[in-house]
Amino acid sequence: MLQIHNSLTKQKEIFTPIEPGKVKLYVCGMTVYDLCHVGHARVMVVFDVVTRYLRASGYEVTYIRNITDIDDKIIARANENGESIQQLTERNIAEMHQDADALGVIRPDQEPKATEAMAEMVAMIETLIAKGYAYAADNGDVYYDVSEFETYGKLSGRNIEELRSGERVAINEAKNDPLDFVLWKAAKPEEPSWDSPWGQGRPGWHIECSAMSANCLGEHFDIHGGGQDLQFPHHENEIAQSEGAHGCKSVNYWMHNGFVRIDDEKMSKSLGNFFTVREVLKNYSAEVIRYFILTSQYRSPLNYSDESLEQAKSALTRYYTALRDVDALVDVKWQDDADYGVRFKEAMDDDFNTALALSVMADVRQALNKETDNKQARYLAGLLNSFGDVLGLFQQNAEDFLSGGNDDEAAKIEALIVQRNTARAEKDWAKADQVRDELNEMGIVLEDNQGKTTWRKA
Repeated sequence: MLQIHNSLTKQKEIFTPIEPGKVKLYVCGMTVYDLCHVGHARVMVVFDVVTRYLRASGYEVTYIRNITDIDDKIIARANENGESIQQLTERNIAEMHQDADALGVIRPDQEPKATEAMAEMVAMIETLIAKGYAYAADNGDVYYDVSEFETYGKLSGRNIEELRSGERVAINEAKNDPLDFVLWKAAKPEEPSWDSPWGQGRPGWHIECSAMSANCLGEHFDIHGGGQDLQFPHHENEIAQSEGAHGCKSVNYWMHNGFVRIDDEKMSKSLGNFFTVREVLKNYSAEVIRYFILTSQYRSPLNYSDESLEQAKSALTRYYTALRDVDALVDVKWQDDADYGVRFKEAMDDDFNTALALSVMADVRQALNKETDNKQARYLAGLLNSFGDVLGLFQQNAEDFLSGGNDDEAAKIEALIVQRNTARAEKDWAKADQVRDELNEMGIVLEDNQGKTTWRKA
């Protein structure tokens, strides 16, 4: 049985969907003021694998990942660039999709934008005011009254009095309590705004996801995911908003992936210690980045380094080398395998433990490399591809991956190999060594096996 670590209860729980056979999943997406960094890539890949595995397990999954296309950072960046907010966000949404596509991330079923959900947000704020959970301040802002939600802090495990003692109310703020958070911001000069019962303004960040998740999935759904940094205050505030407005439990399972870290610090734009996906793609293929992300169980910290990426590249090279010369069976289903398939399922059922799943796949690869029976070798290759479909791996042609996908360079390498093999056949060892040295300088590794020479990038 699938078990998911629920951030709300702080323990693994057997997954039981609200509606048998169906899963409703909502993930907090990107604030599109800049390119995606590796931390964003981890969120996308983690919940892509969650979706793939749930579907492979027979569930009908509705996957929603929102887009925040209006907030303070977006306004500031657009002003800095001298462009409109729409120009900035549309460009970065397109860039985000390009990165996600490269990483093999399947598009969500819906990608609602905050700017397209104003009516839903306003309606939810009106409901919260009517139920006594929110109030309109004299300055035109609307705040959530945290003191009215008795279980505030249940997701993050934080004590409300301790939180309150650490907060201060700024002089220009009109909220009643330091912990109260904004639902609607009164319009400021030169900023975009929308109509509301409280005057022109725009929504606070937290209300976006409460409104969009309810609009797309209903008031009560199965799984809500996002990065660990969103657990407090964003997701804590979502619970307060959603459950206050709807009067019922909003989410059954909360999932949070761990940080990507550099030098023991969280990778983030605010700290300036981040690498964009685009930067990393200059030196490593997208599948290498994806494999690197999967080497750690999603809740664990993921330490970014060139060494880790090189290890991921080497591992993928071993897989593609094993798959290259085998005509894999296409009808193999990992669910039917009584040995490796069972172990793979056990790994993934244990809170989507991709690190353990990869160790099972490594055993299959080793068995494939030793297998002398062609039929069994084809089966093992098919099994690897079946596992790969769940994790979004091995989606390339083996030769393309091993050659780096550069057709002109590949043609040059193949021509040099012909020269080397001709020299060897003519026992011109000096010429053969000269060609091999040239290939070595190009970063090409040759492998001579049973009279055939194959090659790959080092």
